[in-house]
Amino acid sequence: MAEDLTILSSSKSEKYEHLIPQIKALLSGESDIVANLSNASAALKETFGFFWVGFYLVKGEELILGPFQGTVACTRIQKGRGVCGQSWERDTVLIVPDVDAFPGHIACSSLSKSEIVLPLRKGDHFLGVLDVDSNILNDFDEVDEHYLTQLCNWVGDHCF
Repeated sequence: MAEDLTILSSSKSEKYEHLIPQIKALLSGESDIVANLSNASAALKETFGFFWVGFYLVKGEELILGPFQGTVACTRIQKGRGVCGQSWERDTVLIVPDVDAFPGHIACSSLSKSEIVLPLRKGDHFLGVLDVDSNILNDFDEVDEHYLTQLCNWVGDHCF
């Protein structure tokens, strides 16, 4: 596949339904995890205009910043700390409508207003998280959770 995306001007669900097969095609056949996570981040940011999109990967007892698109970010996050660390500790998706109201939120940028963080696994092995931030309050919902979970499951199974 060429390294171009076709972006629809349509509903959020339709955008995801159109984008996810394009991401799968883009990543299929490439074995380098950095390249794959970089392209997945870029595709999500380009399609939805999110403020920040990226991956944090488990290394020892920390999440370490991986490929991302957006402003500079926190490099290391302890388990249980912030939204990403709590998603890792709880092994669950976290949707935060207002990051300023989230206890222990790590403010890498004051421009971030809402966030969704999703576990990235291969089988039972926890690999990291996909972190998506918006500069709009309450920007994420069950539609994002549904499609981003599908994407994370595929990336975990096929790219690691």
